[in-house]
Amino acid sequence: MSEEKTGMKELEILLSRRWVLKSEDKELYYQVRDAIGEIRRFAREKLGCQVIENALLVKLEKIPPIPRPFMGAIEFTSPEEYAFLCVLLMFLEDKDGEEQFILSQLTEYISANMPGQPVDWTLFTNRRRLVKVLRYAAAQGLLRVTDGSDDLFMDRETGEVLYENTGASRYFMRNFPRDIMGYSRPEDFRESDWFGGDEDRGVARRWRVYKRLLFSPGMYRREGPEEDFEYLKYYGRRLTDDLEQTFSCQVHIHKGSAFVLAGPDCHMGDVFPGGNALSDIILLCCGQIRQKAESGQWQVEADETIVVSRLDFEQLLREVKERFGSGFTKSYREQPDGEFVREVTEAMERLTFIHSEGQTVTVWPLAGKMEGRYPDDYKGGTKA
Repeated sequence: MSEEKTGMKELEILLSRRWVLKSEDKELYYQVRDAIGEIRRFAREKLGCQVIENALLVKLEKIPPIPRPFMGAIEFTSPEEYAFLCVLLMFLEDKDGEEQFILSQLTEYISANMPGQPVDWTLFTNRRRLVKVLRYAAAQGLLRVTDGSDDLFMDRETGEVLYENTGASRYFMRNFPRDIMGYSRPEDFRESDWFGGDEDRGVARRWRVYKRLLFSPGMYRREGPEEDFEYLKYYGRRLTDDLEQTFSCQVHIHKGSAFVLAGPDCHMGDVFPGGNALSDIILLCCGQIRQKAESGQWQVEADETIVVSRLDFEQLLREVKERFGSGFTKSYREQPDGEFVREVTEAMERLTFIHSEGQTVTVWPLAGKMEGRYPDDYKGGTKA
């Protein structure tokens, strides 16, 4: 193994997880700590990311230059749930590690600290939202259920649960280099990562390009500064060698897009296709998009994107279901067309195959990188 490969597996672990908690996997925790030197070197030089290492956990702060929908808490479906999470973090901030508390203490704290009117816990909607937040927090390792069940609280507001604070909540939120009270735009949170001086412009650009490639399924010219693709023009070969020597991957750089394609031994995050029915359907959709582009029905722009109306895109999804639906799993075969279109559209947007805005859908170049088709002897339809 070359020097570049030292710590590769442990770096992949930190890239694919929020953190490694000692309490949950002591052996893995010490394995990552043993490789911390190489991890810090890569994080500092290539990503500009902070590595947090202490007696509780090891964490690589992964702040994306361009936020994507899949980077949030996808379990949450309302702003109130994010608000409950923030107040929960405030509540845990004053607790010691392994300190226990009961649910009613938390609900009283939330009612007293939520902006606006106090939260009415007699409403099932509010209880359900808080339970969703608490389950998310437990899954992330912020707290543990010591006694009781949150189903009791879901049934009635007097239901109690005993929790234990793990101490990890203090490292859940990122550290900002300056007082965020002066921020007025969402962009301020992203731009706070970059140096302001011209002498550091090249360093900030390198960090941004590496992050865009490693933290997202694709890097597109239409998004972000044009200078990022100028960097790939001049330093793309060096970047490719660097990433392919560090990880089991391939780097593909095109005129309007760039991608890191994971190899069989690369495990630095979720991969597509995921070996499920929805992945198969999306691959079939990509195949039909490619056919429309190659036939000239859909025009490919100079930046490798395709812009179509929402009606045309939804019609393509219906055609995929009609043409290949007999090969789908039962749930997708029997799914109403409207629900099928909605689910596939949301999944393709989450995975950055498309971006929808109003009545327009932009098909990103990622949709042209792969496609699915049934074998020639498939009886349910013609070859894709």
